[in-house]
Amino acid sequence: MLFTPPLLRGSLIQRYKRFLADVELESGESVTAHCPNPGSMLGLAIPGSEVWLSLASNPKRKLKYTLELVRVGKALVGVHTGRPNALVEAAIEAGKIRELSGYADLRREVRYGENSRIDILLTDENRPDCYVEVKSVTLRRNPAEEPGIAEFPDSVTGRGTKHLGELIRMVEAGHRAVMLYLIQRDDCDLFQIAGDIDPAYSEAFKAARTQGVEILCYACHITVQGIEFGETVALPE
Repeated sequence: MLFTPPLLRGSLIQRYKRFLADVELESGESVTAHCPNPGSMLGLAIPGSEVWLSLASNPKRKLKYTLELVRVGKALVGVHTGRPNALVEAAIEAGKIRELSGYADLRREVRYGENSRIDILLTDENRPDCYVEVKSVTLRRNPAEEPGIAEFPDSVTGRGTKHLGELIRMVEAGHRAVMLYLIQRDDCDLFQIAGDIDPAYSEAFKAARTQGVEILCYACHITVQGIEFGETVALPE
């Protein structure tokens, strides 16, 4: 996935009201950008951080800039939580996710369960339906000199806990259910659940895994030119 037009570099002034970020561009102009991330962005919203913005193609959009990347140390981190679904969709269609190959049809944002929408629904007349929920992972808390551990979530997520319950019910109904974590940074080799941040989500994750929800985790390779779907990342025991 390439960034077109090219991203604009700036310095973060502040992130506030959850979905807003003030940024000083290299030109010296200060702008307010849409911050498409409902999480806490723990470790990623530090004033003075190098950030990269995309420019909206719709001239009528209220905020014409969108926060896309934040640099943390040597790593670029993708903070746009809308990107992973498109990346996973493209990877499935290109045959890059072995576990999700062989389906005839792929649909996005299909209603299911109790007033929920599944990120990706894979169907084929010869196989059970496959419900795929995608989560964007951006958190790393362990020291830079150690092997990187990506963690999810970065804040309490009742919605995420609900999604795990919905996936369990799909398994009980005879379907496949998959939780796919996509790490939007390339300085992590391992993945784990941040149980200290959200104990309820951690328990729901354990229950889902025990009851047949499949867990997948993949990496991304990120540059200011674009984001490339990567390789599998080790899961917790």
